Amino acid sequence: MSLRGQMLRLVEDLRRTANTIGRPVSFMEICGTHTVNACRSGVHSLMPKNVRLISGPGCPVCVTAQRYIDALIELGKRPEVTLTTYGDMMRVTGEGGSLELSRSEGADVRVVTSTMDAVEIARNHPDRQVVFAAVGFETTAPATAAAVLAADRLNLDNFSILAAHKLVIPAMHTLLSDPDLRIDGFLCPGHVSVIIGSNAYLPIVDQYHKPCVIAGFEPIQIMEGIYHLAEQVIRDEAKLENLYAEAVQPQGNPVARQLLDKVFVPGDAAWRALGVMGESGLDLRPEYSRFDAVKRFEIELGEDHEPPGCRCGEVITGQVSPDECKLFGTVCTPINPIGPCMVSSEGSCQAWFKYRRNEIKRQHSRERQHEEVIA
Repeated sequence: MSLRGQMLRLVEDLRRTANTIGRPVSFMEICGTHTVNACRSGVHSLMPKNVRLISGPGCPVCVTAQRYIDALIELGKRPEVTLTTYGDMMRVTGEGGSLELSRSEGADVRVVTSTMDAVEIARNHPDRQVVFAAVGFETTAPATAAAVLAADRLNLDNFSILAAHKLVIPAMHTLLSDPDLRIDGFLCPGHVSVIIGSNAYLPIVDQYHKPCVIAGFEPIQIMEGIYHLAEQVIRDEAKLENLYAEAVQPQGNPVARQLLDKVFVPGDAAWRALGVMGESGLDLRPEYSRFDAVKRFEIELGEDHEPPGCRCGEVITGQVSPDECKLFGTVCTPINPIGPCMVSSEGSCQAWFKYRRNEIKRQHSRERQHEEVIA
């Protein structure tokens, strides 16, 4: 059967299952790639009206608390410091602007595509203090660990990281602890699952009785994951299903996990909207603490201050959709982003703006016409 035929069959199967469920259900994806691909391919438009796919805290840039952005900007003001970062962090705003603005004002901020690029900069410029913005989930954290080990091996005393890595499972626990947030199941992140393994989600299934399905990133894989979640709901089941077995093993990637365990220990971390969560981030082990930029430069991580009117915190916790924010598509656009969800290429707001805003306009137009008919 062709891919088109397989998709049509899945859509029909999901429609029948949704009709049997007979109530609204919300499944949450916690992966920026799922967010973007579902919007780009029109998956949302193929789902029954009573089935929603909502975005959770899966975009690394979006979940990074403002205090880390402010700390990076503060570091950039120091004449001896060279900041290195992945490109999607450049336009995220803190109280003092953004890294992009800091660079325009003279700060030495460089975009890198690998943590080893930052190590190489430090090696080639011993007169500069090179700081790497270590942001991301378990997917990117092993690369940061490798960079720390390389700096240690090279005995570099001018390399450090601002550790802001996040762990997915603690965030899921926090979301499910909120009695006001209705989540009927999780479409689990493919990339993160490659590292942590499918078994990492078993506590979510057992403790909260919530279905967890790991799926790939193609539209048909996303739709298949949603269908399997709906089937579990109709049977009142809660189990772990791995539909991405070609990449995800039960125990994950042992080499990557060993790297993480060698360099980091779980520690408390601040998340946008979710606050400070215990053991939801990664701290450097004592033997590598000399590479901690916060300690080296004696930085104080302050409080978080969200941009006025921005609802990114509610978007990444599934409480509202991007179009429910009054700034969306008017004041806040990819050209002039107010919040991180519009900055990042994996952010829900940017994905909705790029791929769903015409659909939203049509929906709002139909709602207005309906209201006029009633009036």
